[in-house]
Amino acid sequence: MPLHNQPAEQWMSRTTMPESPIVTVAKVLNPISADAQAYVNQKSFAHRLRKNEMLFTPGEVCSHLYFVRKGILRGYVKDGIKDITTWITGEGEFVSAIASFQLQQITAENVQAIEDCELTGLHYDDLQYLYENFPEANIVGRKIYEKYYRDAEERAFIARLTEATSKYKHFIATKSQLLNRVPLKFIASYLGMTLETLSRIRSKLSQSKQ
Repeated sequence: MPLHNQPAEQWMSRTTMPESPIVTVAKVLNPISADAQAYVNQKSFAHRLRKNEMLFTPGEVCSHLYFVRKGILRGYVKDGIKDITTWITGEGEFVSAIASFQLQQITAENVQAIEDCELTGLHYDDLQYLYENFPEANIVGRKIYEKYYRDAEERAFIARLTEATSKYKHFIATKSQLLNRVPLKFIASYLGMTLETLSRIRSKLSQSKQ
């Protein structure tokens, strides 16, 4: 049984870290009461994925939200035999099959580790408890979802660009920290171009710098 389908153990019993990374991030976004911090520390849990391992697959209900402490993941959908990468994210970001998580419905999305990953998870029910019992949690949640919206807008912007070189340059400008860690086939898929086209663009840009 995948870890994200198992009951979560207390954060402190699973790691030597003083507090859950979710608490650390939440305190940056908004002041958090000691009781709310204690609740997240109790309910959040560590989860590791090996390279190419799946976090979620179609047909599952996404019951957890994860914070990426280490590694890179991608979301993708299947179009026949073809994989279409819909997003790529790394350290310091939250990850989930977001529509499935919010609505507690079956997902059509795959979420895969591109590298070995270290994550921190929180169950949907525990997040709802935080919203209902700690008003500050709603502010934190709003700010996280605002970031999700900005990222979705960014992906929509790339999709509207018609020139392949412009798409790649925009990727370099916004996701340079991922550039040398993500296989080119996934970047090409994310940008909506063939691997051959991306290779030609990279070659031309490299030559222009010489």
